[in-house]
Amino acid sequence: MPAFAFTAVNTAGASLRGVEHAASAGALSRTLEDRGLLVLEIADAPDSAAATTGGARFGSRREVLEVTRAMAALLPAGMPLAQALNAATGVASGSVRDALQEVRARVERGETLSAAMTAFPGLFSRMYVGVVRAGERSGDLDSAFNRLAIQLERDEQLRGRVLSAAIYPLLLAAAGAIAVVVLLFFVLPQFVELLEGTGAQLPTSTRFLLGASAFLRRFWMPLMLLPAGAILLGVWMRQSAEGRRAAAQLMLALPLVRTLRMYALAARFARLVGVLIGGGAPLLAALDDTVESLSDPIAREQAERIRTRVREGSSLRAAVADSPIFPPLLAQLIGVGEEAGRLREFLMKAADIFEERTERATQRLATLAEPVMIVIFGAIVALIALSLLQAIYGINATSFK
Repeated sequence: MPAFAFTAVNTAGASLRGVEHAASAGALSRTLEDRGLLVLEIADAPDSAAATTGGARFGSRREVLEVTRAMAALLPAGMPLAQALNAATGVASGSVRDALQEVRARVERGETLSAAMTAFPGLFSRMYVGVVRAGERSGDLDSAFNRLAIQLERDEQLRGRVLSAAIYPLLLAAAGAIAVVVLLFFVLPQFVELLEGTGAQLPTSTRFLLGASAFLRRFWMPLMLLPAGAILLGVWMRQSAEGRRAAAQLMLALPLVRTLRMYALAARFARLVGVLIGGGAPLLAALDDTVESLSDPIAREQAERIRTRVREGSSLRAAVADSPIFPPLLAQLIGVGEEAGRLREFLMKAADIFEERTERATQRLATLAEPVMIVIFGAIVALIALSLLQAIYGINATSFK
């Protein structure tokens, strides 16, 4: 029989992990539930997972969103699950289509949908699988996919708005840098022989520019290593655990970026917990899946600390209030939700507030960056032009003498 790795919570709230053999993931889930355990995740054991997870990580977020929308529309119409999965493959392609077909085959063999999806963590996050599992337990899988479709669409819209706000400043910076390079590498050298051949005393600013131009033209090949080094640094920050942590610390240390990052992390945390609770998951189980779904290492550490505090008997508000990376407003809204017995509603409200603040802060940064870059590159171009004009004026004045 195949081996499966599982994560569960016992009646005392302690998290349990292990590997057991079973006929299917669904059979193991039923066995663990018979023992009084709350199953959080079941996946193929590492030695057997390689064959089923390869390539899934390259799936498109957009295609997963379209598949989720399709499932949210097909299931309420009364279509059987396997048939709905088969129909949903029509909106996918490549690795996403292959993964969805494998999920359908596993479901037809008797596995639960959530267990089948855990074989493709690159496509279906812990949050995604957690909401599906909660929908299966409550018998309301239709609403689970509807909530997921709304959440994924919201994430996509926020990502698009943030990217749109950042595109123009990036293009402006690229255009300004290209203009300066053209001036220093191609325009300014044309004046070197003319200016130096006159024998006139050149202004200090002109001599500085000529020296900078000569330096860049002489050492341009070593200088090209700087962008390559920046790319390698970006890859290291994205691919390695140490790099991701360094990037997270840097973003929380920069004065203008810190507030923006805190808003984004608070929105993500509140949205994940709210969606999972809304799907029927207990608070501890929702926090467990939230920990695994957060990509920021510092936010994940704080979520783990919050989960530990809640497991020890603390309220969610008190645990969140002690976090240095979440704004105080998040704890206040959670506290109101706990007192009113409407925690999910206030978590989603908090997520809406902080997502809106994230978008506004990004737009403010982009709006501030535009004039700053215009002034910087304009000053550089003006300095070059002024230095050349001073030199030409000095040469003409000398010739008239």
